[in-house]
Amino acid sequence: MYKKSDSSRGRKRPFNKRGSSRRSARPKVSKPVLDLTQPIRLNRFIASSGLCSRREADDLIAKGLVKVNDVLISEMGVKVKHGDLVSVNGKQLVPSDREYILMNKPKDTITTTSDEKGRRSVMDLLDEEQFGSIGLFPVGRLDRHTTGALILTNDGALAHRLMHPSFGVEKQYLVECSDPITDEQVVQLKVGIDLEEGIAKADKVSFAPNASQNWLVMSIHEGRNRQVRRMIEALGNEVISLERVRYAGLNTKGIRKGKWRRLSREEVASVYRKVKL
Repeated sequence: MYKKSDSSRGRKRPFNKRGSSRRSARPKVSKPVLDLTQPIRLNRFIASSGLCSRREADDLIAKGLVKVNDVLISEMGVKVKHGDLVSVNGKQLVPSDREYILMNKPKDTITTTSDEKGRRSVMDLLDEEQFGSIGLFPVGRLDRHTTGALILTNDGALAHRLMHPSFGVEKQYLVECSDPITDEQVVQLKVGIDLEEGIAKADKVSFAPNASQNWLVMSIHEGRNRQVRRMIEALGNEVISLERVRYAGLNTKGIRKGKWRRLSREEVASVYRKVKL
């Protein structure tokens, strides 16, 4: 059993993941990337997805097989912008120049693209030369002292759906509380906690395996500010440590704190399916 300690140093944790010590690979960019902050021609967008050449893309547009935001496009020269949804013959396209990063966020790091107070941001953990010009941003927020799974991308459409509670994307947390949680309080977290802006419910709550009742595994799909911490505080308890161990089906296994990796094509496709893109 895990016992509460006055010091976090050396404290064992459930779900302790011993991943590879290999540093995250940072391959050099060998070709120019799309400037996704500016509108680009539709045929170029289609070609950048790897589906076909620009000329072949023009043929697909002429045949009426291309839609932008569910509107059929049949004329040449149409431009698309950041966040537009493009499909060919019913298949959603993602340009190959889009980036999808999974980071294991460390403590004392804020989840913003910049900070006027000079505090360390998650963007400081990336290579500015490699990613500085492609419009990457973190999807949602983890507070300064919360660690774990964080997605960074320049895909505005995907980010919007990941953050919107109507798509029910699961965010799973490992929570260490200052005092043991009772069975009744676990039920209360599922039924709902009355916060200032309304009732907040956990989708799933259980005691962490191989641990004392100070440790919970808790899943939510909403994104209210400091929601997990506030729900625990409403029970008269306090969160000692909080880690997001899973987000949209992704976990940080093999990624050390402060490191990152690119998502595979299969992982991107899986996340797309979860948000119905």
